[in-house]
Amino acid sequence: MNFTIQNVLIATFDDYAIVDVQVVDGAIAAIAPSLEVIGTAINGENKLLLPGFFNAHTHSSEMWQRGIIPPLPLELWLAQLYDFAPLDTEKVYLSALGTAVETLLCGGTSVVDHLILIPGKELETIATAVRAYKEVGIRAFVSPLIQDESLTAGIPSGETEQNHEPYFRSTKATLELIEEAVKQFHRPDEGVSLLVAPTGIQLCSDALFQGCIELSNKYNLCRHSHLLETKAQEKLAQEKYGCTAVEHLKRIGYLGDRTTLAHCIHLTDNDITILAETQSTVVHNPLSNLRLGSGIAPILKYRQAGVNVSFGCDGASSNDSQDLLETIKIGSILHNVTDLDYQHWMTPRQAVEMASLGGAKGLNMANELGSLTVGKKADLVTYDLTSLSLLPRTDPIGLLILGRPTHAVESVWVNGKQIVADGKVTTINVDELRQQLFHHSQWDTKRKSGTVAQIEAHYRSIMGL
Repeated sequence: MNFTIQNVLIATFDDYAIVDVQVVDGAIAAIAPSLEVIGTAINGENKLLLPGFFNAHTHSSEMWQRGIIPPLPLELWLAQLYDFAPLDTEKVYLSALGTAVETLLCGGTSVVDHLILIPGKELETIATAVRAYKEVGIRAFVSPLIQDESLTAGIPSGETEQNHEPYFRSTKATLELIEEAVKQFHRPDEGVSLLVAPTGIQLCSDALFQGCIELSNKYNLCRHSHLLETKAQEKLAQEKYGCTAVEHLKRIGYLGDRTTLAHCIHLTDNDITILAETQSTVVHNPLSNLRLGSGIAPILKYRQAGVNVSFGCDGASSNDSQDLLETIKIGSILHNVTDLDYQHWMTPRQAVEMASLGGAKGLNMANELGSLTVGKKADLVTYDLTSLSLLPRTDPIGLLILGRPTHAVESVWVNGKQIVADGKVTTINVDELRQQLFHHSQWDTKRKSGTVAQIEAHYRSIMGL
């Protein structure tokens, strides 16, 4: 569909301008005042137009456990998560729909889903998430979460002798599974890309990382992983490799301009230099980092060192939401307490660029997405500047990023196709989705995790608690 947004507000280098934006065949064709109307005319008055944001790291199926996991650090929180992970694809489908809808209604047009796979139903899990994302119409980067070591291997052993159960699936079988998934579902032209996505150094062998590098090179895939989310992982890297995790990933060739790394909290100055030199991207997940007590990632230092940074909500039981605007706000102002020099603090415009172009760069899409540029794909969002939460009128981007905007997203287009109009998703029935999420769940406050009970004493001992 071709259309022209008329009299819409856009950000210029250091100000704003009212322009028309022509979209032809899914791409931005022209940006200027008083353009000829091509296709449908859309009234952009009192609306702010921005490129779509990236929810650059989440786990959609965690939605089923939001609000219920108690205050725990990552290693114990994971035990809770996996003890109660949903094992039916209907739940995978509904939570992927929910993740897509919530992301869209907060200005996100792309989602990176580090997708937790149901054992024995791995390809079916991936197919189900892909189906959900296609139905909604969001741009999806499906990143099947893989590992080849069991959960306890992610906790440092310290001075003790630890025996870990072998993982239920071999490294070779896991890599074959991912290659089959790529052949079946990697369709960038249709808005669905697959990534290689080992969970992280804590639960993955070098053989798994190497296999992912080979698949990435063979099929031109981006790479994703968690990295140094906790102090325990920092200790574990020293135990496993005798060096930092970043040094090790550089040594085996996993880093690069198509690699996005979630969290990156506990890095040395040398690690930061390596990320800048390899052009790797850090995905900042400020809310889950606070919720799990993992720490505050030194994002200002990353930016000063020239490292590309984007934002992620992380999964909906470590956040416990998929509100990208909330993530961007917290992820912007949190760092005012880490550096006394206010001249280093992040501005709302810088945060917008991180959320859009920063996300595109990490996924090797900067030539196609992430800014309002003629020739780029029309992944666009308009915000209603007459919304109560964006009034009175001051600086529109300041209001959006520093305020608490509610019901502010007015329209969303992905690849030139409108999928949100008048603040409502048009591609699926959201009322029906709400009912399904309600009926497939129940109020629950009493559950207990057997795995946490088994590993908590060792964890506390290792962490000196």
